[in-house]
Amino acid sequence: MMFQRLLSGDTPRSRVLTGLIVGIVLALAFAPFLFPGTRSLDTAARICIFIVLVASYDLLLGYTGIVSFAHTMFFGLGAYGVAIALSNLGGGWGAVLLGTVGGVTLAVGLALVIALFSLRVRAIFFAMVTLAVASAFAILVSQLFHITGGEDGLSYQVPYELSPAFKLVKGKILDVRLDGRLVSYYLMFLSAAGLFLLLLRVVNSPFGRVLQAIRENGFRAEAIGYTTVHYRAIATCLSAGVAALAGVLMALWLRYTGPETTLSLDIMVDILLMVVIGGMGTLYGSILGATLFILAQNYLKEVMDLIAQATVGLPVIPDLFAPERWLLWLGVLFILSVYFFPTGVVGRLRGSPR
Repeated sequence: MMFQRLLSGDTPRSRVLTGLIVGIVLALAFAPFLFPGTRSLDTAARICIFIVLVASYDLLLGYTGIVSFAHTMFFGLGAYGVAIALSNLGGGWGAVLLGTVGGVTLAVGLALVIALFSLRVRAIFFAMVTLAVASAFAILVSQLFHITGGEDGLSYQVPYELSPAFKLVKGKILDVRLDGRLVSYYLMFLSAAGLFLLLLRVVNSPFGRVLQAIRENGFRAEAIGYTTVHYRAIATCLSAGVAALAGVLMALWLRYTGPETTLSLDIMVDILLMVVIGGMGTLYGSILGATLFILAQNYLKEVMDLIAQATVGLPVIPDLFAPERWLLWLGVLFILSVYFFPTGVVGRLRGSPR
């Protein structure tokens, strides 16, 4: 009962899905001890951050039916808010708080302006408006190099408790140093868990039910008394605010913020792929989609290299699985996932018609 309340009554509803979700969460919770090493820890932290980012986008696309290409802009606003504050005010928690409040406020305000001016138009035109605004913002960030660092971005010091120099205790536990990097990782993990549960509560609230009604038939929702523009605007602002918080986490983890890490169109495409792979309209899809996609991004080349080495001497196969062709196989895996899981992994496991 307590578990159901924590999940706002929205349980996975499938034994296989429950096992996958629990396995991923446990792996992330104990990642520093199960998968020691800088690269594996960085992969786990990125998964945590992208779970939040993908879930916030699914609130728009999957639950409200809004197609937006400005999500990386909100992600970048949160990251740049913290980066600029830490660069100018030093690596203290006050600067983190100020940058977070500033970045989230600006993201929510800009999302409200976009929503009020654009949500009355048809979906494709709204998508084009968000793409234009996001592109203009990326150009602006590059041009304001004296504030944002331009194309080079910003490097800065984070609070001492999050730096490798900070030591919780001397020595190691299970061969893992309890230093600031570990503290930083668990800040990512716990923040991601809290934000995910918040979004899960939102989509299972009366407000979330109205969003789903608007997604299914906006005219009918309007006819029974709901002002759809208001609900869509609130959903856009909430999604932008959570995306900005994900940007804050990314900035604190990387200790660097630049256009390629936050504002790139490639990141927007990745978010879309993660939503589709996991399953639209299912926040649990963000967990599976982000985990599968980021693991493929980070380790597919190594897997292909092993296959190529194991098939040396055979015709065609070693060349076909050459590590430099990893993007080709990533595309093939995406096509296969869409073909065999048209409603996403979560939709298929739940037996959902969506």
